[in-house]
Amino acid sequence: MKPTAKNDRIPAPEERLLLEIRDLVIHYETDDGTVHAVENLDLRLKRGETLGFVGETGAGKTTTALGIMRLIPSPPGVIKSGKILFEGEDLLEKSEEEMRAIRGDKIAMIFQDPMTSLNPVMTMGKQIAEVVKLHRKVSEKEALAIAGDMLELVGIPRERIHEYPHQFSGGMKQRVVIAIALVCDPSLLIADEPTTALDVTIQAQVLNLMKKLKQQFSASMILITHDMGIVADICDTVAIMYAGRVVEYADKTSLFTCPVHPYTVGLFDSVPDLEDDKEELNVIPGLMPDPMNLPEGCTFHPRCRFAVEACRLEKPAMREVAPGHFVACPVRAKMLREHPEKNAGNEGEN
Repeated sequence: MKPTAKNDRIPAPEERLLLEIRDLVIHYETDDGTVHAVENLDLRLKRGETLGFVGETGAGKTTTALGIMRLIPSPPGVIKSGKILFEGEDLLEKSEEEMRAIRGDKIAMIFQDPMTSLNPVMTMGKQIAEVVKLHRKVSEKEALAIAGDMLELVGIPRERIHEYPHQFSGGMKQRVVIAIALVCDPSLLIADEPTTALDVTIQAQVLNLMKKLKQQFSASMILITHDMGIVADICDTVAIMYAGRVVEYADKTSLFTCPVHPYTVGLFDSVPDLEDDKEELNVIPGLMPDPMNLPEGCTFHPRCRFAVEACRLEKPAMREVAPGHFVACPVRAKMLREHPEKNAGNEGEN
């Protein structure tokens, strides 16, 4: 794995790009101070691609997703700067009326908790039909017929179209939320930890359903998660996020076989290995920084065993260490350049 030239952005053939985020900055301005939720974030998503968006709670993943949807609560949230180019047009320049036409039609989102995503006093059929009527010129009867088709597509009998959310299990509610998201055949589906509230068996069913429907509808997907197993099963590419920034981006195979950024390595070290007889897992020392008081330079340097003086002074740019594999860590990039025969993920462990 040989490093190539430095590159500040994550490139992709322009004709294949569906979404491009450039230098996105999102803050929450509160009485106690400014929360730096997303800082100078760059991200690209190709058509038909599934991107895994990975990081700890508070890293800025959900805020980024809400930024794409233009649903940042204001106040206190403010999109300070940047561009969110979807199909070549900047969503930040769209009016609220234009965004309402895009949400649910071209871009749809599946939220974490299906219990709070559904209206408890509307039947499931009407909740799906409401989205259809909003974006398609159809009658109530036609919208309900489409809703019935979508219920069957996600594995729920059409006969349950007139039932209410409280009559469904958690897994079935999430299936309905998926049906609502996909009913207008969006180009981009954003799934924000869609299995968090479900037990393990139902999680697997819902993930398999999402994978099948994503292929069937030919949609691109951003899957927000902290579960590397889900990433391995569903995603094509992976973006690792820490303290509001993407610190590593690569295709799934490259990231899993040769993680480079110290934070990414720490994430993998925190996953138990059944073939390893270690008594204790390697842990990343310290805690994520306070988003109201981020460290100067690289935000990870207070927890990083590879940190040098430059890490405390300069914010690292993304560098391409292999074709399509980018990392925001010049120290690790240099180590890999000088010792390309070593696996970057294990280098220096002993």
